[in-house]
Amino acid sequence: MAFSIKTFAIVAVLGAFAAPACAQTEAAPWELKPDMGYAYDKEGKTFSYKMGTSNAGELLKGAKKVPKGTLFFIGHNGQLYMRSGQYLEGDGKFKFGPDQ
Repeated sequence: MAFSIKTFAIVAVLGAFAAPACAQTEAAPWELKPDMGYAYDKEGKTFSYKMGTSNAGELLKGAKKVPKGTLFFIGHNGQLYMRSGQYLEGDGKFKFGPDQ
């Protein structure tokens, strides 16, 4: 079963949201590895897979690049969303951060 790069990015974001470090208010970088595939299945579960190169051409068929400046997040309904556009304030703070 082939997964798109967009799907990998989405699942990686889900992993970042699930990590305990996400309780911090500061932005934390997360790393996607080129030899790993990340999946978000139909039930909303996340998986990571070690990838090979023998069928990389098939993997890239139909795959789409995720635009720079894309924000991924889980809504109150548990649904995964993505949003392109401004997500930082002029001072570099996260526009949608916790109320203070």
